[in-house]
Amino acid sequence: MHELHYIHTDLKPENILLVSSECVKIPSWEMSAGEMHFSCLPESSDIKLIDFGSTVYDNPNHISTVSTRHYRAPEVILGLGWSYPCDIWGVGCILVELCSGKALFQTHENLEHLAMMERVLYPFPQHMIQKATRGAEIYFRQGSRLNWPEGAVSRESTKAVQKLERVKDLISRHVNKSNSCVFIDLLYKLLRFDPSERLTAKAALNHPFFKA
Repeated sequence: MHELHYIHTDLKPENILLVSSECVKIPSWEMSAGEMHFSCLPESSDIKLIDFGSTVYDNPNHISTVSTRHYRAPEVILGLGWSYPCDIWGVGCILVELCSGKALFQTHENLEHLAMMERVLYPFPQHMIQKATRGAEIYFRQGSRLNWPEGAVSRESTKAVQKLERVKDLISRHVNKSNSCVFIDLLYKLLRFDPSERLTAKAALNHPFFKA
């Protein structure tokens, strides 16, 4: 899509389908009442991307907000403009979700969303904070740091952020050690706050994770 100069803008698991519904059964190594249980794995890993209703051709005239909340890139929330990298951020979120079984950012409020990003990754770079639009600058204190937890709407919101694990720790719990390091490296390069530093789709495919 990116080679054709199209930006999907709404990447999420619901919009990624398996080409074939055929599956194979493998033993799950769990038994109850002396009976072996099985898990079903797709026979083919081929996928198909769907739902191009929000897809746009790359040009300067964009609407300001795109992507389903859980997969929305930081530059969109901060009003910094967006392009192909917003799709790459979505891919990073999807990969974490496929690995852990849960959406990385389960929230419906901007400040909490930004706080979750800092919690699982690292603090926002100053140049992004300083360029935030007037509508987004309220999320930061004196233009230097995120207004959190001071700006939290509730104690529950604060707790929701505090309980989140770092991406590297989350992945390490779900992936064996021999594969986790290279996967974590890929994720951190897909989930760079600064869109100019994020891997392109083409560069991501050349990452060592896909060469193993």
